[in-house]
Amino acid sequence: MLLDPHHLSALSAILRHGSFDAAAAELSVTPSAISQRIKALEDRVGAALIHRGSPCTGTPAGLRIARHAEDIGLLEAKLARELTLDEREGPTRVRIALPADILATWFIDAMAKAGDLLFDLVIDDQDHSAEWLRRGEVSAAITVGGQAVTGCDSFALGALRYLPTASPAFMERWFSDGVSANSLSLAPCLTFNSKDNLQKTWISKQIGRRLAPPTQFMPSTNGFVEAAIAGLGWGMNPESLTRPAIVKGQLCEVIPGAPLDVELTWQIGRVLAPALAPLTKAVRRVAAQALITTD
Repeated sequence: MLLDPHHLSALSAILRHGSFDAAAAELSVTPSAISQRIKALEDRVGAALIHRGSPCTGTPAGLRIARHAEDIGLLEAKLARELTLDEREGPTRVRIALPADILATWFIDAMAKAGDLLFDLVIDDQDHSAEWLRRGEVSAAITVGGQAVTGCDSFALGALRYLPTASPAFMERWFSDGVSANSLSLAPCLTFNSKDNLQKTWISKQIGRRLAPPTQFMPSTNGFVEAAIAGLGWGMNPESLTRPAIVKGQLCEVIPGAPLDVELTWQIGRVLAPALAPLTKAVRRVAAQALITTD
């Protein structure tokens, strides 16, 4: 099925900005023209593509077609470079799923070294970023473990080390008699969101069974560290973010020498892998400096 590129660009712009008016401004056309393009595209594919609202969001079919449009843009950009053509204006866009901790610790450096790209980042829990690839809604993702998503090239990156950290005052209040199943079941922990299992995974690793301690939901990587310093709870924080606070005495390890190393994998759609080779190279190079090897 051949789809009109003007219709595809209208769909992508609406999903980026959340409204027909903003999409029209980006594409230098009227909102009426955007509406006509979306109607023509929906008639062409026989399905609704946009949930009209504030903001506008994509239906499953709309998100898949928008990903298709971005893939086409990446492949066309690669072809133009190979033919030394320069008709394309501006960078191409790539959509990537990754955990918030990866963005906060090292991924921005990889973005800066990846060349002429516009990034559309989807932030999700590390155990769930692979689902975006499986649904075909992103071109690449940072995933946990080494299980490859069908149709993707996979590259092991190393492990992000997490430390169980809390403030000295919190340790005195909740763990003065030691860290045990009983104290861990009572001490409040920090949790990024409902998908975050890092704290429970660490507990299970240390005591051999799962617990459900009281939790403070804190959906911010930097806020996670600040909340631990403030004594709101203990949590698993990337070592690179907590080491300065540990050195200053603002944080300490709940159990010294008991980190949790999370293996990371870069996965990218096989069709797009050649077009995004500079990005893959940048991700692997920066990860080699920021992550640890566990062999």
